[in-house]
Amino acid sequence: MSSAPRQLSLNAFIYPSGHHEAAWRHPASSPDRLYDVKYYQEIGRTAEAAKLDAVFFADGPALRVNVKHNAASGLEPITLLTAIATATTHLGLIATASTTYYEPYNLARLFSTLDHLSGGRAGWNIVTTATDQAAANFGLERHPDHEERYARAREFVDAVVALWDSWEDDAIVLDPAAGIYADPDRIHRIDFEGEHVRVRGPFNAPRTPQGHPVLVQAGASNEGRAFAGRYAEAIFTAHQQLSDAQTFYRDIKRQAAEFGRNPEHVKILPGLSPFIADTEAAAKALEREFNELTVPEYGLHQLENLVGTSLRHLPLDEPVPTALFEQAGDVTDNTRSRLQVIAGIVRRERPTVRGLLHRLAGARGHRVFAGTPEQVADTIEEWFTQGAADGFNVMPPYYPGGLEVFAEQVVPILQRRGLFRTEYSGTTLRDHFGLPRPESQFAGRPALAG
Repeated sequence: MSSAPRQLSLNAFIYPSGHHEAAWRHPASSPDRLYDVKYYQEIGRTAEAAKLDAVFFADGPALRVNVKHNAASGLEPITLLTAIATATTHLGLIATASTTYYEPYNLARLFSTLDHLSGGRAGWNIVTTATDQAAANFGLERHPDHEERYARAREFVDAVVALWDSWEDDAIVLDPAAGIYADPDRIHRIDFEGEHVRVRGPFNAPRTPQGHPVLVQAGASNEGRAFAGRYAEAIFTAHQQLSDAQTFYRDIKRQAAEFGRNPEHVKILPGLSPFIADTEAAAKALEREFNELTVPEYGLHQLENLVGTSLRHLPLDEPVPTALFEQAGDVTDNTRSRLQVIAGIVRRERPTVRGLLHRLAGARGHRVFAGTPEQVADTIEEWFTQGAADGFNVMPPYYPGGLEVFAEQVVPILQRRGLFRTEYSGTTLRDHFGLPRPESQFAGRPALAG
């Protein structure tokens, strides 16, 4: 067993112009570069210079943002991460892809290719897609309901991992003299048949440097947490309060153990969006500066999508009615996790409608913190040492400068405190997260005919 001290995991969550909804309007952002590959490669190099674990991209198969009032980038993330891979050598590369709107074999190929070409740096953020807009883009009459999506997701992940495992590690013989490239006895059909997914296999490429890409998950509903306990090796979550994050942390670790997994091999990474300045007052002023650029119509539209009802009749400068969130649940028993986070803000802070829109503008319900580099480091250390997080998905309110100031001013403090690496100790994303390389589930089994 290693006696090395526990280390933070830190990802840079790339939201092209920044995680604040008005970032594109601020002169510190670069909305004119959202389709420029060099822009993303520069961000990747900034993250790697700070020794961050990975960059992380969200994605969805529909135009969800109101493009009248916010910048949208529709670049496909796996392709984009391949471009970032060419500009970096160690940085992990995590992309979101939906189990609802892909087929297992195609998605297995995309991530396998990224992992091979990057030398073992790929991670798959598994989502089922939460938006109804996607269905029509795929010729469907309706978006599957929550239970159906997760039933398909479980089968989908089982099938994808089986495809990645279908070549044993020693399947490639590479013996030119004998004329043998691979041993077919070590390549397996998977013959996966479920209610939602059927895949014969075998895969058409060998196992990747990591065995298979790291499995990441971002759902925090009851169903999502059970899914995470079974499959996820890293979890992206949203919490406003330390106590809620601790409850979630304990629950996920417990569920992982119940599935026979090592809880230490499940990394829980809340989102944190920091406004950073030399003084706390200056940091809060910077946050206000961004909030003053928001367009209420945009924020109301986003909030209405979560609440499920029109809010246009509410006066902007009067308190948010708590009755809107009566069915939101809480962190221990919820089916609509992001709505529950917002409900907590409303119950604790009793904001005006405008105030709530400003609170959500920063990072869509993730924790926003304004302070000095020392204060940002303090809150990261508190959550890390108090059983609330294994690290963070850092969500700069604006790009590229928001990541640069975090990398240049906060990371060195964490390094001096012995909480974060000063150099990479390995080359793969599994190395960075401290995760083992999984063995093929088919190792030692007879190959199937065909």
